[in-house]
Amino acid sequence: MKKAENTTKFAIPPEVARVAKALEDKGFEAHLIGGCVRDMLLGRKPKDWDITTNAIPEQISALFPNTFYENEYGTVGVVNDGVEDETLKVVEVTPYRLEGGYTDKRRPDSVTWSSKLEDDLKRRDFTINAIALALSGDIVDIYEGRTDLKKKTVRTVGDPKARFSEDALRMLRAIRIAVELDFTIDSATQEAIAENAKHLKEIASERIREEFIRIIMSPKPHIGLILSQKLGLLKHIAPEFEEGIGVAQNKAHSFDVFEHILRTVEHSAKKDFSLETRLSALFHDIGKPATRRWSEEKKDWTFYGHDVVGAKMTAKIMARLAFPKKTIETVTTLVRWHMFFSDTEQITHSAVRRIVNRVGKEHIWHLMDVRTCDRIGTGRPKESPYRLRKYHSMVDEVMRDPLSVGMLKINGGRIIEITKLIPGPKIGQILHALLEEVLDDPTKNTTDYLEKRALELTALPDKELEAIGAKAKQTKEKEEEKTLTEIRKKHWVK
Repeated sequence: MKKAENTTKFAIPPEVARVAKALEDKGFEAHLIGGCVRDMLLGRKPKDWDITTNAIPEQISALFPNTFYENEYGTVGVVNDGVEDETLKVVEVTPYRLEGGYTDKRRPDSVTWSSKLEDDLKRRDFTINAIALALSGDIVDIYEGRTDLKKKTVRTVGDPKARFSEDALRMLRAIRIAVELDFTIDSATQEAIAENAKHLKEIASERIREEFIRIIMSPKPHIGLILSQKLGLLKHIAPEFEEGIGVAQNKAHSFDVFEHILRTVEHSAKKDFSLETRLSALFHDIGKPATRRWSEEKKDWTFYGHDVVGAKMTAKIMARLAFPKKTIETVTTLVRWHMFFSDTEQITHSAVRRIVNRVGKEHIWHLMDVRTCDRIGTGRPKESPYRLRKYHSMVDEVMRDPLSVGMLKINGGRIIEITKLIPGPKIGQILHALLEEVLDDPTKNTTDYLEKRALELTALPDKELEAIGAKAKQTKEKEEEKTLTEIRKKHWVK
């Protein structure tokens, strides 16, 4: 084995160092391994921590008070109690191991423990994940992973065809790592992916979904999709997207359907939008190829109903990829309604309320984000034109808490009960008079004050109470207008 080198000092968290030191104190070897070492070398914060050792699972478990061991690969989870940082709550410790063949291209047929670190390193997927780091700072890098880090290259350990025939998911993982780190994939690794892409269909949907999500949540998901299509993986994930390649759109678009989708997703990543929003940006126009028709009248392509068809396709694809039901429902809804309005001069507040009701208050702004991404994806540089700002303003207007007697800590029924009045216009006049007082001084909106004040108003002559009620209505209308003016000013619309 290549001699260990010590060229850099690393800030290993004490929660991780404690685990490695406990192993070393008992005479075992212990090395940090995998993504955590790679990330530290890149100056990134690791998302999880893995240690490899020549101790076997039973020996590992015996050293720590709180562990779990529920897998066939020897990985023991060492729990750090009382730790707030999620990435440090569990440190995974795995014995050096040798693996048998991968008949199903998913998992090794057999696993045996080894006493040699080099045996463990040679089974790793990529060189940048096969760098071992000891507590002392010594580094073992027999596959030149640090060189590939400097070159910003993803390359397999040994023969790429052998690595991908062992676990076909590694092909998708190569793309995921590349887009997460802004690396390239070396040519031999790309060729092996293209040659073995068909084996991805043998991988469980849940495993594909997790890698796919990480690609979509990366800084450059569009690059991941381009690579997936180029290397033949996309057809085994969601072949429906490839139907948009070369499908020209109408004059409002500068790109074919596939490139438009890529650019829409790209913008969703630039804005750091949520997973649901990014997935909706990805799927929003997937129904276009199936609905494209030529219009002699318009002398252009039409895509009537692509939102409805696309929502159905989205639900089917996401179910195939084993997405959670709630995520499917959210994304499908956003895809279905992404075309919500067209003419700002004809939109009514009631129409906006219906959209909010259909999408849900918790997702209406996600829908607006999808619309923004969609616009940028057409090739238009302006992110917030007047029309889009008007949409935002109207949603704000219908989403605000309305100024109404419903805000009061008293209602007409209670007024009738305490005043012994019969139902009639006088009840409404009292409620409006109370509302005016509360608008002027919100601290008065208490049950005790309003009941006492209602009794006082009841004692007033009818004409005087009627005048107070009418004035209160005018005050409410002025406050409503003031609120709407402020909302529209915020969005720079009329």
